[in-house]
Amino acid sequence: MPILKFNGVESRKLCDISKELVDKLQDFLQCPRDYFSLEVIQSLCIKDGEYVEVSPRVEIAWFDRGQETQNNVAKILTEYVKEMGYPNVDVIFTCLEEKKYYENGEHF
Repeated sequence: MPILKFNGVESRKLCDISKELVDKLQDFLQCPRDYFSLEVIQSLCIKDGEYVEVSPRVEIAWFDRGQETQNNVAKILTEYVKEMGYPNVDVIFTCLEEKKYYENGEHF
């Protein structure tokens, strides 16, 4: 159920690599393809009274899978964002708690 929120990337570029990216993550994490959710968040960044480009950032919300897995997923995501033409990217993980995550009114 990884939820991946991309900020500062062009949605078309993400569409172009989305299948290959999910293939790689699915293979690495060994979870069903329909567990993945990719979103593009569009926002404006302001600095000193001017609009500036938003630096690419990927935020992942998921159930904890351990540090080694997290490190590898960060590397995979960084590779794909760089492949889209962005030289730098921040990857941020948020670990969800089963008792605080509900699907259809029931927690895990």
